[in-house]
Amino acid sequence: MQSTKSQIIPEIKLRAINLIHVNSANKGYCEKYSSRNGRTSPLALGGLAWLGFCVLFCGVPALTWAQAEQPKAAGAGPVVQDVTTSAPSSQQAGQQADQHISGSISGTVLDQSGAPVGGAQVTLIRENQAPNQQIAGDDGQFSFPDVAPGAFQLTFSAAGLAGQTISGVLQSGENYVAPQISLHVATAVTSVRVEPPPVEVAEIQIKDQEKQRVLAVMPNFYVSYVPDAVPLTSKQKFELAWKMVIDPFTFGLTGVVAGAEQAENQFSGYGQGAQGYGKRFGAAYGNIVSGTFIGSAILPSILKQDPRYFYKGTGSKRSRLLYAIANSVICKGDNRQWQPNYSNIAGSLIAGGLSNLYYPKSDRNRVGFVLENTAIGVGETAFLDVLQEFFIRKLTPKPSNQKPSKI
Repeated sequence: MQSTKSQIIPEIKLRAINLIHVNSANKGYCEKYSSRNGRTSPLALGGLAWLGFCVLFCGVPALTWAQAEQPKAAGAGPVVQDVTTSAPSSQQAGQQADQHISGSISGTVLDQSGAPVGGAQVTLIRENQAPNQQIAGDDGQFSFPDVAPGAFQLTFSAAGLAGQTISGVLQSGENYVAPQISLHVATAVTSVRVEPPPVEVAEIQIKDQEKQRVLAVMPNFYVSYVPDAVPLTSKQKFELAWKMVIDPFTFGLTGVVAGAEQAENQFSGYGQGAQGYGKRFGAAYGNIVSGTFIGSAILPSILKQDPRYFYKGTGSKRSRLLYAIANSVICKGDNRQWQPNYSNIAGSLIAGGLSNLYYPKSDRNRVGFVLENTAIGVGETAFLDVLQEFFIRKLTPKPSNQKPSKI
């Protein structure tokens, strides 16, 4: 490198001396050929141009090359860029490393008496991290090692004790010891559901049924629109039967039936006139009373069956039709299970047998007559049940607003 420097400097000096000589020559040349009037001759201008060319050609390249070679001639090593402003200092790097040193969290779980709670569940909750669960030892102590610094929550729970939650911030490299955790006995919560006795519920439902009238006139007491109606007691079955037989509509219907029988001279042994009408009225009303009490109160109480029709209201028309017809020979028991309707069938037979006591002799002791009336009674029940399922509810202004029953 030293030899290169010795070559550069003489070369620069040589070129400078040449430039000085050329400049002097050109100066004299220019003065020689200057005009007398003070104007520069063409030859002088040419000399000045030649001087500028030599400076540009010889001086500038030499100076540029010399500056480029100067670091090498001085024996300098590789050029190192100053990056002091772009790289963090060693002190800042150390501070950043200190901020991420893991620590630990520990503590002891006690009850309200100060005794350790062994087996307590301790959960460490960190933001954007899955909860870390741990079971406290028999001495109630817990420890979470290697925990990154930052905010956290600890939740504590144990059987029979009320839970507790604490929050904190773990510093870099800190061994955090949680303050004393004291779990208290959980407050007992007793839920009491007060419901009226079944008898009272059934009484309320009966009151609703007694408001059911077709076209606001005809009683519709023996139909339940409640799907899970409470079974009736024997007393309630008799009360409902009594309500039915003393209803004004029942007396009016009986009078119409007696008038039709007299007009057709049915049961001719009763005769005509007011006496004959009275006998027919008494016989018809007797049929209603005996049939209602025997088939809807006495036998249902003995056989533990429900005398009511339970409105279905759902499913296809075919399924509802079959359900209504079947209810003439099946019924719900007091155990809410479906079973043969012995009360209705036997009630019709017994009522038909009793009618021999007050019908004319010509119409008594006829087994065929009793069986015929029983069959008619079952058929009438099926027909009325079909009407109940498809038509009567629409004509009943005050049915219970409950969901239909299911079968």
